[in-house]
Amino acid sequence: MYPVYSCFRTGLLLLLLLAVTVKESWQAEGKTCDLIGDTGKESEKELALLKRMKPLYDKSFQSTVSQGPEAYMYIFRVCQEAGNHSSGAGLVQINKSNGKETVVGRLNETHIFNGSNWIMLIYKGGDEYDSHCGKEQRRAVVMISCNRHTLADNFNLVFEERDKVRDCFYLFEMDSSLACSPEISHLSVGSILLITFASLVAVYIIGGFLYQRLVVGAKGMEQFPHLAFWQDLGNLVADGCDFVCRSKPRNMPAAYRGVGDDQLGEESEERDDHLLPM
Repeated sequence: MYPVYSCFRTGLLLLLLLAVTVKESWQAEGKTCDLIGDTGKESEKELALLKRMKPLYDKSFQSTVSQGPEAYMYIFRVCQEAGNHSSGAGLVQINKSNGKETVVGRLNETHIFNGSNWIMLIYKGGDEYDSHCGKEQRRAVVMISCNRHTLADNFNLVFEERDKVRDCFYLFEMDSSLACSPEISHLSVGSILLITFASLVAVYIIGGFLYQRLVVGAKGMEQFPHLAFWQDLGNLVADGCDFVCRSKPRNMPAAYRGVGDDQLGEESEERDDHLLPM
């Protein structure tokens, strides 16, 4: 009888261990976003966006809103449980007066899409309304806008739409640099040519300087490559500039010409005789 009891106890312990393992595995799976579609058939674009949002997985965001005498705190997490860690909630509402927790959206009904500078994250499958919106399940819509100066900040409730018969939702907003499109700089053809020319000039000057100094043994200005050529070129450029930019022709007579001695003629010596003393 004892061997049978021992086997039964061992089997019971194994079943308990298996149950605990399954529960932990289920909870681990529940702590991530579950996109629409079977496993392996989800949207590649949505999977890429969730991977892009991974730096926010370990962060929690809170916002407190007063509605009349009541005050509510909203807790939001990206693809992680935000509530009591058993409801699979991604966004919850907590009544600060009595501590009641309401699930606004769950991770197992996640939808995500984006634009050029924003990302829209939607959690569906929240707790049902008591009397509004046809008692449908709540839904959280988080609008994440581009802000290159912060990883994630300014999580706030914009408004709650619950005056419709259906398709009600909570709209939230948040800033994050992850929503920004990557900055791509395009160089023009002129910029590429200018960079190439500057690089070639730098290689020519540095390489020529090293050759003149280390191989030829030149000193001072003689280390500059092809110094005589560049000096002659400079003179030619100066002559060309002088020729092109001169404001008057070279052969134009001067406006003022001096008078030579041969043009003065001979003066009469008697012109000043009356000034002499008698």
